Amino acid sequence: MIKERAGVNLKEQLKVIGRGTEEVISEEELNKKLKKSIESDKPLNIKAGFDPTAPDIHLGHTILLNKMKQFQELGHQVIFLIGDFTGMIGDPSGKNETRPVLTKEEVIKNSETYKNQIFKILDKKKTKIVFNSSWMEKMNAEDLIKLCATYTVARMLERDDFLKRYKEQRPIFIHEFLYPLVQGYDSVMLKADIELGGTDQKFNLLVAREIQRTYGIEPQVIITLPILEGIDGKQKMSKSLGNYIGVDEPPKEIFGKIMSINDEIMIRYFELLSDISLKEVGRIKIDIEQGKMNPKDAKVCLAREIVERFYDQEAARDASLEFDQVFKLKGFPEDAEEVQWPYGEEKKWLPQILKELKVTESSSEAKRLIKQGAVAINDEKITDIDTCLENGAEYRIKVGKKKFLKIIPAK
Repeated sequence: MIKERAGVNLKEQLKVIGRGTEEVISEEELNKKLKKSIESDKPLNIKAGFDPTAPDIHLGHTILLNKMKQFQELGHQVIFLIGDFTGMIGDPSGKNETRPVLTKEEVIKNSETYKNQIFKILDKKKTKIVFNSSWMEKMNAEDLIKLCATYTVARMLERDDFLKRYKEQRPIFIHEFLYPLVQGYDSVMLKADIELGGTDQKFNLLVAREIQRTYGIEPQVIITLPILEGIDGKQKMSKSLGNYIGVDEPPKEIFGKIMSINDEIMIRYFELLSDISLKEVGRIKIDIEQGKMNPKDAKVCLAREIVERFYDQEAARDASLEFDQVFKLKGFPEDAEEVQWPYGEEKKWLPQILKELKVTESSSEAKRLIKQGAVAINDEKITDIDTCLENGAEYRIKVGKKKFLKIIPAK
């Protein structure tokens, strides 16, 4: 209960909620809702929606999940909405063209993965999971017309991505207009007091406030959170772009990917992903700028914290030790993939081996990497593209920084 929890007075709640947020619409309404919640000892309904468009939850998603967890710890009711219905429409946010429509089978499969992964962060006993298909599939044509009548085409075209496509004479399909309307109707059905979303969701969240008013429900407060850049440091973290860190990836993969981010975005990762205080983050930033701390040491601290969050302390320690062995000490991982010499002949061209073992996509790519000095065999850099390997010996092959393969003689 709200009153039974320590440190949940209005000032403390606002301090916790405010960390890492981009915008609150509106702060006055948030204060009013929180004050009423404390006085009535009734938790607020905190909604966050996730469309299961891909099977993995990544660190970008955890910014929302971490904020949901904070609301749980403050005693509020967290609602994890799986948009299995909206997922089949496709969110047009930030898109310059119509998104491909997912099949129901794809959505169901991805939804199950989400359900398994979110509890790496959220408290399972305090999380309410709902699917918006549970009410949308019951909606008849009359109900849908009523929903569509809550918003005008002119207001819909105020949306940046729609307006841009309209001016460029790029197609906008009618079903795309339904997405923000359905998301808003979700807030009606759930009686959401607060909805969380990325900054790219602001339009959808504002539409929801209007739709709640139309259906006679007090509008939700909107809290937007920053969009996390991927490990490339440029674009939004996304599985389709290959710049993501999945929460279900092996500890050594998570650790290695965090260590690969550039120094410029490291502090932002600390601010958005770490549980340490902002004061401590500021100290780390100053120490790095003044040369008192090596950026790599700071990244190790962050990587260990993230791995420990999704696994445990032992996994974080082991991942750190392996990283030291492989990358700092130029070692070779003990669990590298091992294959037997797969060829009948006694000798084989190295680029062809790399292609056939799927280390590279083609022999041309293999030759390019060899020329760049990115291939090493038994700790010796190889630059001759005509290199051949002979059956009867063991080869430890390293390609780039993260691909390792051990070839052993055929029996």
